[in-house]
Amino acid sequence: MSETILLVDDEPNALAGYKRQLRKRFAIETAEGGAAGLARIEQDGPFAVVVSDMMMPGMNGVEFLGEVMERAPQTVRLMLTGNADQGTAKAAVNEGCVFRFLTKPIEPDAFGAALEAALGHHRLLSAEKELLERTLAGSVKVLVDLLSLIDQKGFGRGATMRRWARLLARKLKLPQPWTVEMAAMLARIGEVTLPPELRGPLAAGGQPSPLEIEMRRRIPEVSRDLIANIPRMAGVAEIVAYQEKRYDGGGFPEDSLSGESIPAGARLLKILSDLYGFCDGYEVTEAAFDTLARDVGAYDPKLLRDVRDNRALLQGDQAAGGGRVVEVTAAGLEPGDRLSIDLKTEAGDLVLAAGHELTAPLIEKLRNLVRLKQVHDPVRVLRGAAADSA
Repeated sequence: MSETILLVDDEPNALAGYKRQLRKRFAIETAEGGAAGLARIEQDGPFAVVVSDMMMPGMNGVEFLGEVMERAPQTVRLMLTGNADQGTAKAAVNEGCVFRFLTKPIEPDAFGAALEAALGHHRLLSAEKELLERTLAGSVKVLVDLLSLIDQKGFGRGATMRRWARLLARKLKLPQPWTVEMAAMLARIGEVTLPPELRGPLAAGGQPSPLEIEMRRRIPEVSRDLIANIPRMAGVAEIVAYQEKRYDGGGFPEDSLSGESIPAGARLLKILSDLYGFCDGYEVTEAAFDTLARDVGAYDPKLLRDVRDNRALLQGDQAAGGGRVVEVTAAGLEPGDRLSIDLKTEAGDLVLAAGHELTAPLIEKLRNLVRLKQVHDPVRVLRGAAADSA
């Protein structure tokens, strides 16, 4: 966790003075003016603490800290100004969500104490964020694992979608990347309400009935309603609700949202979901991207280009994670192993799709199937690939 502090002021002499006073106690970086400060955050952030002067040309401190709040909500923001009127203080607190309002001139000891308090607050925010993300992610993973035991056809793609979303959301610096990862895991949870024969994608050349079309069309809405019951999952629920929304505003839900107003996570999920369907969830090809690009208006064009530019992250596990394919008996399977080919019963029914990451409950199920002589033993898996963190 970085504890670097960014000081922003349009006066170079003031920045140099602050840095001289504070550099022995804190990791200090500086930027001359709001635009330069935002550039530093984009390039080197997020910072633990940002301190901004109020009166700066082009972008004042309130405007600047408001931008910081949008781009780096975990950063603690302080306002430093010689203009100590109530209007400035109110604007700084209401618009910039300022942790402390400091007046110039300020003594080094007082400045240092304020920065110590800000760093302490940042540590609390970071600890709460990590606890929230890990607790929710762990709970959701258990839920998805249990659902995959019941309905492999409908949830077999969950591990791949989660990995793709996790890697890209962080690489592309999407806001709250953990919400995108969990949305990918829970995107199709509404399929549990469908009759078993309708779960999963349509068969090639299949002609669904109007009733089936209506049932499938409501899956994002049903998924959203299920997720919304979980505390602090509102952002995840919103991404799931808009996972099939076209960039041009078409698709579902039928509302006025289009373009940038659609949640960024949903725009990414739309691309990844359709990409998964074209490449069967394993080997991502240029041809698959060409197919997506031809559907003008369906996808965020910039985001689609960004995903394409990072295609290497989405390649098969062997290319992306560096593991090796091995044959092991069911007794020797380990959590984190990934199936290198589809695992089917002796009768030819799909048990788990290629790329599925094995968890303890899934391994137990496979061992039971082997005991019942319903699945061939040994099993081909990819072992030693780069693991996902929860």
